[in-house]
Amino acid sequence: MSTPNPLPFGFRVVQAMARFLLRLLTRLELEGLDRMPQAGPAIICPNHVAWTDPVLIFAYVRGPTTVFAAEKWERRFPVNLLMRYLGHAIFVQRGEVDRQALGRALEILKQGGILGVAPEGTRSYTGVLGKGHDGAVYLASRTDAAIVPAAIWGHEDVIRQWLRLRRPRICFHVGEPYHLPAEARRARSGDLPAYTEDLMRRIAAMLPPENRGPYA
Repeated sequence: MSTPNPLPFGFRVVQAMARFLLRLLTRLELEGLDRMPQAGPAIICPNHVAWTDPVLIFAYVRGPTTVFAAEKWERRFPVNLLMRYLGHAIFVQRGEVDRQALGRALEILKQGGILGVAPEGTRSYTGVLGKGHDGAVYLASRTDAAIVPAAIWGHEDVIRQWLRLRRPRICFHVGEPYHLPAEARRARSGDLPAYTEDLMRRIAAMLPPENRGPYA
């Protein structure tokens, strides 16, 4: 069995630059960063509000992390190169069950890797938490990976605030890692929504009430 992806050459340098720029351009409120996994199997599960979400995750991961990305980014230079090199991206076909992507993700977790998965499956353009999908808990149920909920808010209109020469206040909170119960290893598709509900409520609990959506 092969080993998880190592950190790419220059990763820490680029990561330090990302942190510097975030500190320079925003007012960051960080909480629970020590809960970010250094090794897996683990799945980091943030809400997905803006294009800056992957930047925040990248800036503060503690170990090599593979991310899911929409297939549209696979053809957009230079984002595609950055995602492949720095995030070992798995490009996912939207609107269907991408079994090839799921297979790659399962293999990474079984090798002790770390995944970044937004359980909403797509970006929320309102800043409000959307309905969760079962992909993250399915992967955790088959690999006993730790699930690390995370919540990000305050960056929904970051470009507009920068144009007004303002430094937006962005909050990035990482929750307590947890594991699904032992019986989840035998879970069928009909059992997964309950585990997804629990995950989404853990994320919602870290968000302001007005951002919790159906999980308020």
